Amino acid sequence: MPVTRIEIKQRGALNSGKAFGEVGPYEFLTGVMHFMADPKHPDHAVICDLDEALTNAQGQVPYSAEFHLLKPVSPPPGGRVLVDSLNRGNMTALSMFCDAARRTNGEPDVDTGNGFLMRMGYSVMSIGIQWDPPESPERMRAWFPEALENGQRLTGPAFVQWWLNAVTPHQLLSDAGHKPYPTADINDPHAVLTVREHQDGPATVIPRAKWQFAKAVDGKPVPNADYLYLEGGLQPGKVYELTYTAIGAPVVGLGYLAYRDAASFLKYGSAAEGNPLADTCRYAYAWGQSMNGRWLRELLYWGLNKDEAGRVVFEGMLPHIGSSRRGEFNLRFGQPSTNILRAPGNIYPFAFEATPDPVSGDNRGLLDRTRANGSMPKIVHSNSGMEYWWSGASLGHTTVDGSKDFPPPDDVRLYYLSGAQHGPGALPLTDRTPDKFQGKQPLNTLDYRPAMRALLTALDKWVREDVAPPPSQVPTIAAGTAVPRESLEQTYTAIPGSAWPTHLPQRLRMDFGPDPDRGVLSYPPEESGTYPILVSTMDEDRNDVAGIRLPDVAVPLATYTGWNVRHESMGNGGLMTSGAPLFGTTLVLPRTKAEREAKGDPRLSIEERYGSKDAYLAKVRAAAQAMVASRYLLDEDIDRCVGVASAKWDAFHNA
Repeated sequence: MPVTRIEIKQRGALNSGKAFGEVGPYEFLTGVMHFMADPKHPDHAVICDLDEALTNAQGQVPYSAEFHLLKPVSPPPGGRVLVDSLNRGNMTALSMFCDAARRTNGEPDVDTGNGFLMRMGYSVMSIGIQWDPPESPERMRAWFPEALENGQRLTGPAFVQWWLNAVTPHQLLSDAGHKPYPTADINDPHAVLTVREHQDGPATVIPRAKWQFAKAVDGKPVPNADYLYLEGGLQPGKVYELTYTAIGAPVVGLGYLAYRDAASFLKYGSAAEGNPLADTCRYAYAWGQSMNGRWLRELLYWGLNKDEAGRVVFEGMLPHIGSSRRGEFNLRFGQPSTNILRAPGNIYPFAFEATPDPVSGDNRGLLDRTRANGSMPKIVHSNSGMEYWWSGASLGHTTVDGSKDFPPPDDVRLYYLSGAQHGPGALPLTDRTPDKFQGKQPLNTLDYRPAMRALLTALDKWVREDVAPPPSQVPTIAAGTAVPRESLEQTYTAIPGSAWPTHLPQRLRMDFGPDPDRGVLSYPPEESGTYPILVSTMDEDRNDVAGIRLPDVAVPLATYTGWNVRHESMGNGGLMTSGAPLFGTTLVLPRTKAEREAKGDPRLSIEERYGSKDAYLAKVRAAAQAMVASRYLLDEDIDRCVGVASAKWDAFHNA
């Protein structure tokens, strides 16, 4: 068993012993799982540099990871565990499915919100999959050994990109403040720093004399192998990229084995081995949001849904807002947290099944290895407007040239959340985030979590009862609902106060070397054109036509988009970069006919549509009931949707 020991550091009653419906009370367990990975196992040949890590006397590679488990005090037989692949060390399952507050203090007795997962009887496992999250109480991490060559630390090409919202004198050599890969030589004359106006714009090389590997201390640069210092500071709105030689390469891909083997242990491990779910866990579902939606897509790409004993681990998977992308999850000097378009996670293949690339002649799909080894799970994959507009989610269900639809296979469902931004939106209506990002348009207020509860429920019934989920809902070429982004500019900008991006991000064709699957890449990549990006058409209200249309969209008080653009005060105003891709837009409808006519707004006013709040809420309830009938919403969420609609009516009338 790859799990050699489970070290429990805390165990106690969840929420003071609160009973969650018929399931009853829950308990929490936190601690560290200790693992060994067999570097000679044939399935592990895909893990970059595992064969270069130090082994113990048994010829195994030891490593460990923090975990957090919520489980019923009395687990029923045939139970399910939802395994949360941590986003930069953070839990996401409870906030998504239970409307819970994010864990911020590291306490094990977490907020459970509406208790949905507990009322449904799920155990919820969170396990560290990254070696590099910054030290903070709420983040969980893993400890992976470094790869060595003849006993020496590895050196090699590394790449880091920064988008900034404020002037900064220096930056860590990492994404999002994570642990950096230090430079092998602070005087390296071959390191190159460039700046761009946007991610796929032309690069300007910054003279080496203008920057150094250093950190600002009392306003002066002090040599430091972990930092870059730029004379005059790095400017907001610009895209900076550094290519340099790094030293010290932890085996990043061990995160996949930790995740797989932790879930396998909960399903197949015995009580004698310390398994807290022994004999009660029949099914495991993989959950990943944003970075981890991409991470799960790549798990399938590597064919890692079988444990070392050859047993299927996950019967179901929910990759969420992962677009048509992967990531730096199994590379030498990979940065799992990075979310940029000029990176290896954006290269072909994009779709689950093999799609020919007419340019390269390649013909592969994400599921090739998984199907070949017989470990195919049921997959429910969801995306928001951000993934379509910013990063080309359409490539996951069209041909590579964008000329035809390429529907998913029977064991995969694809869902587009109409009008949604990257994460759930909420009131109040504002153009600023708590961390000071400012959009040029008010931010998106659409909370799509009710749809996510329905999708998890559909996956569960698919796995356990063989009841197929509702049909995929995505923009399609055949229906005329998938169109180029540029074709919508005139329609959208007819709304008074709207803002169109000054540049639409592109998915670039990139070449990182002759064998990117080996995990040792060449930087910067060679670029050779772009891939087509398609998005949903708009109705007369400028809302998305395709996808799962929650009552916010079906019975609108506003136009919702999954994207926004930077405010001029942030630098490079109008660009869809650095914060703007994550946040969408809410453009409230004119309140009255008189307001509509005075502003020249093409959208029908709230007054003309509904007449009164009661009439509006009645239509919202009817729309929610229709969604329940089609299984895109749960009955328990009807009243929640009506309550949100009531709050929006009041807020938008007072905005």
